[in-house]
Amino acid sequence: MGQKVNPHGLRVGVIKDWNSHWFVEKKDLAANIKEDNEIRNILKKKYYQAAIAKIVIEKAANKVIITMYTARPGVLIGKQGAEIDVIKKTVAKICKGKQISVNISEVKKPDANAQLVAEGIASQLEKRVSFRRAMKQAIQRSMRSGIKGIKVSVAGRLDGAEIARTEHYHEGSIPLQTLRADIEYGLAEAHTTFGVIGIKCWIYQGEIIGAPKKHKVEGGEN
Repeated sequence: MGQKVNPHGLRVGVIKDWNSHWFVEKKDLAANIKEDNEIRNILKKKYYQAAIAKIVIEKAANKVIITMYTARPGVLIGKQGAEIDVIKKTVAKICKGKQISVNISEVKKPDANAQLVAEGIASQLEKRVSFRRAMKQAIQRSMRSGIKGIKVSVAGRLDGAEIARTEHYHEGSIPLQTLRADIEYGLAEAHTTFGVIGIKCWIYQGEIIGAPKKHKVEGGEN
């Protein structure tokens, strides 16, 4: 009872696309999944301040193409594309002997992206802002950006309470069980003096009828 399913995973193949694009033999499957996970973890940790919404990885023969969706493309590109070379070198340590290509795509509306909203609330909680205030401000900004609905949940020792609890607020409609509903899901952690507070965010963008959404690169940097 009450078990939750990741909204993105539930909709893959219906209205959403995979975040990794490659095909390998069964014996190489685990190694490739581990490689993708390492790439995402290292890049996310190293460039956390760049507000990375998601990282899409494509592999073909001896080539790896990484597309990073970010609200601050300038941080990832750097002066005259210097940071792109740093990213390539970082990934090359994991994908040994493969040709690395990096694309940077800008997220036009960060307040309408669930992952970035969750990370924004996390950074506020780390600065000791009241969790209710942080959540309500995030919800108001997101609704102004033109979304159909948003739900935010925080769990942990809220405001330094002795017993951990979960609180959530929502506005608009969030049809979690409707597969054609385009729902984005974001998860972030706030490391406070009282412990870790987990933040979950669901954002409803509207309905999609038709083929799965294919990720596209918008004027990326190679």
